[in-house]
Amino acid sequence: MHSSQQRLYFLDWIRIAAFFLLVLYHTGMYYVNWDWHVKSPHASDTIEAFMMLSSPWRMSLLFLVSGVAAAFLLNKAGAGAFARQRSVRLLVPLVFGMLVIVPPQPYFEVVEKVAYQGSYLDFMKLYVNAYHGFCRGTDCLTLPTWNHLWFLPYLWVYCLLLAALAAVLGRPRWQQLGTSVANAMSGWKLVVLPVAILAIGRLALLNKFPHTNNLVWDWHNHATYFPIFMLGAMVAFHGALWQRMENIRFGALGTALGGWAFLMSYYAITDQMPPGQIGLWQDAQRVLYALVQWSAILAVCGFGHRHLQFDSAKRRYLTEAVFPVYILHQTLIIVFSQLIKPAHHGPVLEAVLLIVMTLSASFGIFEVVRRIPLLRPLFGLGRAARPVQAVPAATQAAA
Repeated sequence: MHSSQQRLYFLDWIRIAAFFLLVLYHTGMYYVNWDWHVKSPHASDTIEAFMMLSSPWRMSLLFLVSGVAAAFLLNKAGAGAFARQRSVRLLVPLVFGMLVIVPPQPYFEVVEKVAYQGSYLDFMKLYVNAYHGFCRGTDCLTLPTWNHLWFLPYLWVYCLLLAALAAVLGRPRWQQLGTSVANAMSGWKLVVLPVAILAIGRLALLNKFPHTNNLVWDWHNHATYFPIFMLGAMVAFHGALWQRMENIRFGALGTALGGWAFLMSYYAITDQMPPGQIGLWQDAQRVLYALVQWSAILAVCGFGHRHLQFDSAKRRYLTEAVFPVYILHQTLIIVFSQLIKPAHHGPVLEAVLLIVMTLSASFGIFEVVRRIPLLRPLFGLGRAARPVQAVPAATQAAA
């Protein structure tokens, strides 16, 4: 077990990198054929395989790191205070985001998809009154919406469940549970047990509950993200487990990349097959997907533990910046994409411009927000900047 002085800085760096990967991923969503809010005239399947390099594991990794952060906060504050603090830190930016940050996304979506002719103010009147008339056939847009901020309500619910479990068990039994789980995940079980849980959830639930980001009806996602979040919370203080991940990092990376290659072949082959002939191929693909998902997480954590266990002023700055950037980035991508669309740039230049503009605007807004106490809670920041000091891993706004 880590001593109270041990700092898991590598998880802060991983969290920073994972959130910034979202900027690249959501920029990519503008250019692929997968359904998204708006689409580039250049949209194609060209980069879809590269998007799939991170798609299986990116959000799962964030829930794992958030579980670790939650464990440190829970250990420090106790179950009741932890639940209250997490509620303020997550729900305030969620409500603000749904009312202020997110609405430009569905506005441009209905302009593009259903040729909406009203002004933004006209749209906002419909938005706050939960208008459900923006439809293409049976596919109707739900308003108001949280879009990319779905991570916040999911994490809030998981934190409340964690607090309830810790309160029921009491600290000694909660710590004993964490020790038992960490000890169980050794040798082959470090790979097989999580893959089995992820694969069972995928096989049993994905057909019935495709991903919707509907909190009360998203049971496959819950079967994926909640166990991973709880795993992070239970093993946060057990340094031996992170060392085991480091020890198998190359094998885990090779497994993730090899599995990705097979997944790409599966998608290419089955795209040409009638649905009735896919059969067991689909079940095998779902087990392979779970293996890729967990192997990639093992590789990221393993390499991070090996190379990123250090502090710096950059880490402290980015740890504070990353949550406001997350809140802002998708709206900025969509708004900027529509502003520069009339320029008819080529897709490469246009994508670079979108990334640069999004990051520049995100950090510019962050620099304003961090200096105004009334704005800080709206973007998931503490009400007052804290003195620079080392803190346990990822405890600064685990979002």
